[in-house]
Amino acid sequence: MTQDALAQVRCFLLDMDGTFNLGNRLLDGSLRFIETLRSQEKDFIFLTNNSSRNRQHYTDKITRLGLPISEEKVFTSGEATALYLNTIHPQAHLYVVGTPDLEVEFQSHGFTLEQDDPHLVVLGFDTTLTYQKLWMLCDFVRGGLPYIATHPDFNCPTETGYMPDTGAMIAFVKASTGREPDLVVGKPNRLIVDVLAQKLHLPVESLAMVGDRLYTDIALGQNAGMISVLVLSGETQPGDLKETPYQPTYVFDHLGALADWLVEHEK
Repeated sequence: MTQDALAQVRCFLLDMDGTFNLGNRLLDGSLRFIETLRSQEKDFIFLTNNSSRNRQHYTDKITRLGLPISEEKVFTSGEATALYLNTIHPQAHLYVVGTPDLEVEFQSHGFTLEQDDPHLVVLGFDTTLTYQKLWMLCDFVRGGLPYIATHPDFNCPTETGYMPDTGAMIAFVKASTGREPDLVVGKPNRLIVDVLAQKLHLPVESLAMVGDRLYTDIALGQNAGMISVLVLSGETQPGDLKETPYQPTYVFDHLGALADWLVEHEK
């Protein structure tokens, strides 16, 4: 990879919490980074594993934080899962373990939600989870139906700590059925980037992943063969780089420092 490869990136995939914002507070240089991209005619997409919410939720949140955007600037693992399944099982009947937002996501892509005789099952980040939902999911998985998960995160960070995420639910299902999902879509798996690149009509090589987590954001860049940018404004500390297999292509203190680099290297 050439030294100025970062300057050739056409679209930056942005993590949110710990990268662009922390809860309801923008992080240093976030808006300046977006202004720099716009001035250089580069694009950006907010990429999140959280499938409990839809694009409208994140669009509203980012707009409230001070960056008015359209829904097209947000891509979730739930949308990625729906787009992918549409290519291999269009109009399938799905049993979806997820929030009302995730159910609407699949319905908007032409799927029928089914509890009696589905073609396959989808597990998302379900903050409306019930024991009955888990029981039915385990029955379908044990019965051999194709089993898809939107993303693998064990915990979701909040402003007060962590809440159990889809990975914890995957572990529950495995303990009961002995099966792992046949497919996991979200970060760090390459599939979410392939689906997004197809939607954007851009080659994967023209994208860059920017985030604060080594084992999701940077691992995604590594798995997809694209540039990865670590920002030290969130979870990862400089010392963590000594012990991880997930080495970023570039490291910056925050998005403002990345903006400075892009200005300095603009041709």
